[in-house]
Amino acid sequence: MGSRSEIFVEDVSDAQPDTAERRALIDRVAASAQFARSARLRDFLLYVGNESLKDGVPEIHEQEIGVRVFGRSPSYDRSQDNIVRVNASELRKRIDAYFNGEGAEEPWIFSIPKGGYGPVFRRRQSAAPLAMTVAAADPLVLPPTVTVERAVRRGRPWGWIAVTATLGVLCGALLWQNHTLRRGTSLLDSEPTVVEFWSNLAKAAPQTDIVLPDASLSMSEEMLGKEMSLNDYLEGNFIPQTSDEKISSDRRQALNTIFGHNLVTLGDFNAAQQIMGLKPIVPSLRMTLGLLYNADSIKSHNVILIGGRKANPWVGLIEKRLNFTVDYDPKVHGVKVTNRDPEKGEQAAYTPLAQPNLSTVYSIVAYLPNPSQTGWVMVLAGTDSDATGAAAEFMTSEEGLQTLKQRFHSGDQLPYFEVLLKVSRLNGTSFRAEPLAFRIHNN
Repeated sequence: MGSRSEIFVEDVSDAQPDTAERRALIDRVAASAQFARSARLRDFLLYVGNESLKDGVPEIHEQEIGVRVFGRSPSYDRSQDNIVRVNASELRKRIDAYFNGEGAEEPWIFSIPKGGYGPVFRRRQSAAPLAMTVAAADPLVLPPTVTVERAVRRGRPWGWIAVTATLGVLCGALLWQNHTLRRGTSLLDSEPTVVEFWSNLAKAAPQTDIVLPDASLSMSEEMLGKEMSLNDYLEGNFIPQTSDEKISSDRRQALNTIFGHNLVTLGDFNAAQQIMGLKPIVPSLRMTLGLLYNADSIKSHNVILIGGRKANPWVGLIEKRLNFTVDYDPKVHGVKVTNRDPEKGEQAAYTPLAQPNLSTVYSIVAYLPNPSQTGWVMVLAGTDSDATGAAAEFMTSEEGLQTLKQRFHSGDQLPYFEVLLKVSRLNGTSFRAEPLAFRIHNN
């Protein structure tokens, strides 16, 4: 249940938080619901925030923001390109919205006054109790890995009850956390392309399912050096069939322990959470585990598959139709994106790269008709869970969908397509997805 908190007002004293407090507050605002689906505004906030904390930085200039945040050339003409000023206006609104809602109990607040780009911090204190109060949700803390007991086995029908109950807790927790994320549903008013695209997609079938991946499956496959079929995964036949004498008893026991749970990493969970943020415009959204999904649903519903085939075997049903696939490479013991039919200037494979100050990963988005042509299937998969999350953010952001509309020269309805994304992050900033290659499907 939500608790009640008093409305706060600003304290106009000259007191200032220390550097650590300011940095932590900036990070909390950047990680809030107000910036959940706007990577560019989040980068804007983090850049000006971090610059303001440096010693000897008297002022942050529009020109440098245009170059560092929005990728403009150092000589771009600000009089002809007002991208920084336009985004600064929206940034100020979202900062204010955070402190009036999700951050209503923050002891310190900050704003970015017009005419400059440096955050100004102030302490605020509780005013005398007023007639009106603001509801504040109790915090929900999730572990790094969500674990669901895999109790479903032949001869144990009661297992479905246990798994379904646990899934209910998982979905309830997710929906409750999303309640916080959607305090700012008015933001949808400023994202017409998101509303148009997803509301049109929702009409294709009576229900839209989000199917989560299972990290225990990919871990088991790596230990055994073999891939599990969808049927074996659903029937729980994988471990009993591994009777090869080369497998030690200790390893077999470890495999049974791993495969006895359905593991959902936090990154994949967050990717699904971003899609669940569309609930106001796609009310038919439902979430489930791959273990509990069924073939009838994928034939009659719209389906969003989180993760690649290695952790989500349902992807295998449509993977033959894909040009870009996320595959495990045993040679490097890592994951890559395979480009089955490279066009001019493209690579046959894209492998993650880690450098001291820069990390680069890759993800794919595929949007195709479902097997029975009665709805659609969307795959959001990456070389790691952060890349998968970047794919989900790309498909739920105004900027990402506008990029697709411009690339495909489409009006109200996008064609069936695939897109390969390069996902980069400098230390101290959020991931940024850059489309590298596209494919259009005729059916």
